[in-house]
Amino acid sequence: MMNIVKFTKMHGAGNDFILVDDRDANFPVHDHRRIAMMATRRVGVGCEGVIILQKSLICDFKMMFFNPDGTEAELCGNGARCIAAFAVEIGAVRGRKMRFETAAGEIEAEVVADNLVKIVMPAPVGFSDDFVVVGVPHKIVPVENLAAVDVEKDGREIRMSEAFAPAGTNVDFVKYKKPNVVHIRTYERGVESETGACGTGSVSAAVIGVKDYGLNFPVSVKTLHGYNLVVDGVFNGETFSSVTLTGPVKKVFEGEINWDDLDAVSE
Repeated sequence: MMNIVKFTKMHGAGNDFILVDDRDANFPVHDHRRIAMMATRRVGVGCEGVIILQKSLICDFKMMFFNPDGTEAELCGNGARCIAAFAVEIGAVRGRKMRFETAAGEIEAEVVADNLVKIVMPAPVGFSDDFVVVGVPHKIVPVENLAAVDVEKDGREIRMSEAFAPAGTNVDFVKYKKPNVVHIRTYERGVESETGACGTGSVSAAVIGVKDYGLNFPVSVKTLHGYNLVVDGVFNGETFSSVTLTGPVKKVFEGEINWDDLDAVSE
């Protein structure tokens, strides 16, 4: 077990993450309590997700993703874009194209330009009443006045509602603007708060927009902090295929933290 954890802080369209190179398999991935403390702002490093890069027997590498509460999630779209850039930087892949494992299946990614990454998303499934699963579940709530939405209150109520028990759901409040623009704010499960951006939420909002609200691919998704994500794909009137998410990533800083000190933080 490692005591000093070296990490890189990155963000994808305002969605921030801690990334750890764990190709030596030393990171304590089962210590969810201290992972949560590492992710806690003010007393830890602070982020909306902790991402671990590990070796894989079937792909270029494996991605493990942990929410700020320490729970593991199947997939994070913006996190997946960040880990692709991270993998190139640390030499975990050759070239700019790659395939990696996630709990939601294998993901293809490409660093298409400096600080710009495209990933191929899992096929959207489970469409029902503005609900869809794109690796993780999302409830889409179309609104006219996005600024007036109480994302914390309304998002939490929907996320915790009986309709989505016991696992809950992510909640995306969206304003659709034809022919291909979505403005979005997201209450994220596991973060239990509004996040700066959400990749799987952006994809979910876009495919619901194409399927039910008259939008056309490619869809431009405007995030809370003004970043732009592009969702593209093919829709045959019933199913989606080749759905991609493209957007900016940025390395913020590198650092290290004493894993043992996180015990004192939690006391």
